[in-house]
Amino acid sequence: MFYRPADGHGLPHNPFNAVVTPRPIGWISTRDAQGRDNLAPYSFFNGVAYTPPQVMFASTGVKDDADGTKDSMLNIRNTGVFCVNIVEYAAREAMNASAKMLPHGTDEFAHAGLEREECSEIACARVKGAPAALECRMTQIVKIEGETNYVCFGEVIGVHLRDDCLVDGMFDVTKYEPLSRLGYRDYTAVREVFSMARPDD
Repeated sequence: MFYRPADGHGLPHNPFNAVVTPRPIGWISTRDAQGRDNLAPYSFFNGVAYTPPQVMFASTGVKDDADGTKDSMLNIRNTGVFCVNIVEYAAREAMNASAKMLPHGTDEFAHAGLEREECSEIACARVKGAPAALECRMTQIVKIEGETNYVCFGEVIGVHLRDDCLVDGMFDVTKYEPLSRLGYRDYTAVREVFSMARPDD
């Protein structure tokens, strides 16, 4: 099968998200200008550089009460900071609950039944007990093709690692089973890993 996205795919559901998988989930916490906390998952998320460490996430939707975007992007525009909370399999239901489209200013931490902790380097909350949390200073927001598509880049200026995930000095993802997004309504969890040496090592 071949199709041009501009012409449509002719399938019951868009296959694009199922092709580009698995995708890590950035559970983005922000705080608005009035001091209200927000939490939402984004599966167009990844790390993009080592030195300095940098991440990105893309917002591809819009809310009527969020100035042409979603709450996370609006809050970051206004405050310049955000935190990426890493999602473990055990938190899948809370992550899903925080994805609900709620009125601007609604506290998704409370809605999803999550405890929070204050970040160390930025004025923002983070998910208490998350395997890792990356405190970020926004470096740029880029408008990309599509009416409501924006990509936010951030420099990681603070890193929290849960102690039980550190094994022999290494961050062991099998200790918490990272949740990843597949296509449609599907997810997966990382439960096994293997190593390969690079050819030039």
